[in-house]
Amino acid sequence: MICACVDIGSNTTRLLVADAGGGSLRELVTQRAFTRIGKSLGKDGRIPAEKIAETAEVVRTQVAVAREVGSERIVAVATAAIRNAPNREALVSAVDRAAAVALDVISEEEEARLAFVGATCTLGQPTAGSIAVIDVGGGSTEIAVGDPETGMDWSCSFRIGSGFLADAYLRSNPPSAGELEKVRRHVAGTFEGLAPPPAQTAVAVGGTATSLRRMVGGELHHDTLERGIRVLSSTPIEEIARRFELDPERVRLMPAGILVLGAISDLLGLPLKIARGGLREGVLLELVEGRRLA
Repeated sequence: MICACVDIGSNTTRLLVADAGGGSLRELVTQRAFTRIGKSLGKDGRIPAEKIAETAEVVRTQVAVAREVGSERIVAVATAAIRNAPNREALVSAVDRAAAVALDVISEEEEARLAFVGATCTLGQPTAGSIAVIDVGGGSTEIAVGDPETGMDWSCSFRIGSGFLADAYLRSNPPSAGELEKVRRHVAGTFEGLAPPPAQTAVAVGGTATSLRRMVGGELHHDTLERGIRVLSSTPIEEIARRFELDPERVRLMPAGILVLGAISDLLGLPLKIARGGLREGVLLELVEGRRLA
């Protein structure tokens, strides 16, 4: 069955169209737009009317693409920045009017669980023991621990992400040592005292992780992440974007995302493998299994 997921996050609005069956997905189309809802929020946390209209139009375009490809079922979900906005129903209504798709604003726990499903079901090879899935988004970070066979057993969500931290602290191009140190301190304070269950393996999902695959490979050790920070803090954003074929906006957000990944990797005492799937894959796998309504 061809199905599609539109994921409205704090940084990006993404489309995944896949042919699903037998517990696996074959990717057909992906699209991404940097809608940056998190950056647009007012002091009261409300989404501006113009950002609602812009995002609804992006969703309309992505849904049209999904239908052209032959999607039989289309699901739209929204995460951190929308979840916490007092006027989130305005975006839900705008998406419904523009794209004729119901927008599901998912909880922190469901976001963690779906990322866990998407990551563990697309690993490509069996993993023994418990696994930790780290999803660094634009406005939140989720850690989920469980068994690939039985599902997530523990999760925790934090209201920090690459977009939130970059917008708060990173002003220079490339970011300065002082700016990065402020991000490090904020991240360290956020995770202070956290004691997740032990895991044998850890994987990372989200925009920072997938972009790092191009820069440093598919496994993130402490030294690898620090090397990434050194490159990003010594080279202009535009040059990094050209060299690794990345969007300049993604490059701007990456140092903050890397520092979050590094802190969690140190906390777990494990390197992070970069997963092939995440939230969107989890949504589609559950849709096919009948656990999610379109």
